[in-house]
Amino acid sequence: MIDSELRESIDTLLERIAQLKESLDYATKTDRVAEIDALMAEPNFWDHQEQAQELIAEMRRLNSIIRPVGELLSGADDLGVLIEFVEADESPELYDELTQTVQSLYEKLEAVELQASMKNPEDAGNAYLQIQAGEGGTDSADFAEMLMRMYLRWCELHDLQAEEIDISEGEEAGIRNVTLLIKGDYAFGYLKGETGNHRLVRMSPFDSAGRRHTAFAAVDVTPDLGDAAEIDIDWENDVREDVYRASGAGGQHVNKTSSAIRLTHLPTGVVAACQNERSQHQNRALAQKMLVSKLYQMEVDRRAQATAARRGEKSKIGFGGQTIRHYVLQPQQFVKDDRTDLKQSNPHEVLDGALDPFIDAYLRWSIAK
Repeated sequence: MIDSELRESIDTLLERIAQLKESLDYATKTDRVAEIDALMAEPNFWDHQEQAQELIAEMRRLNSIIRPVGELLSGADDLGVLIEFVEADESPELYDELTQTVQSLYEKLEAVELQASMKNPEDAGNAYLQIQAGEGGTDSADFAEMLMRMYLRWCELHDLQAEEIDISEGEEAGIRNVTLLIKGDYAFGYLKGETGNHRLVRMSPFDSAGRRHTAFAAVDVTPDLGDAAEIDIDWENDVREDVYRASGAGGQHVNKTSSAIRLTHLPTGVVAACQNERSQHQNRALAQKMLVSKLYQMEVDRRAQATAARRGEKSKIGFGGQTIRHYVLQPQQFVKDDRTDLKQSNPHEVLDGALDPFIDAYLRWSIAK
């Protein structure tokens, strides 16, 4: 006999799965995948490379939605069979299996619901992630490098690719700023909540007296829009281009010629730079893409009346600025997000890439706002 509490939990679970299937238009998306699959089987599919790549990208995005929903639907069917077994044979082992299955399906459902909340087209694509050291001297440069490593580790844990676009080393240690291109499904959707000022408190390894120091760094995440963004830019009059020699590790070409490009949008002060490509032309093209993406995101934020705290008019990166997250290593040990109030006592694990609780909490917080 299934008790009333478990029965109510099962009914709620099945209802939420059915609602999710309907809200995501699961049947239409499944039909579209079948349609693309049939097109891919055509002998002339690759005759138009650009169109073929767009269809493959569309199919990948659709599969990232329908596969987990399909697993939930299959799990719901299996749950129905298990319920029949439990009602026919009231053994403790079967009842425990039923309880565990319900719990597992709830966990999967919440993960799929979270991804389904990222409905904007740009959420599904790649992201540019920029980190800039703020107040705190050498400690802030070191903190910026710690954040870069944190995001790189998070990418590794989620099978996302991270490509270094531009970097400026710190004078003594760390980095002054870096731009990464994060490639993978829903990279922007998951990382967009990282935008803001981050604060580190610790006993400084750069202070001979071993005193506690506070350092700040700003993170800015913008979507990689490719050629899809409709942003009107007067490239001749509104954009200043600076050419300089690339710094850091590189091949025999990258450090010996002035191939790095920095673009400044004069009306807004937004800057985009690239130095990792081998030619000035390639760096310019990528910097232009980043500039368009940043200006697009500024426009989105302006419409949401959030520009002042996030983009071109971003708040001060230091004391008095708006901080979204605190990483405290000494004397206490914790990481706390000011928006969601999530607090965890594992700062070293978080800085080693264990960001999922904070990312999930932000997404749920943003949905509830």
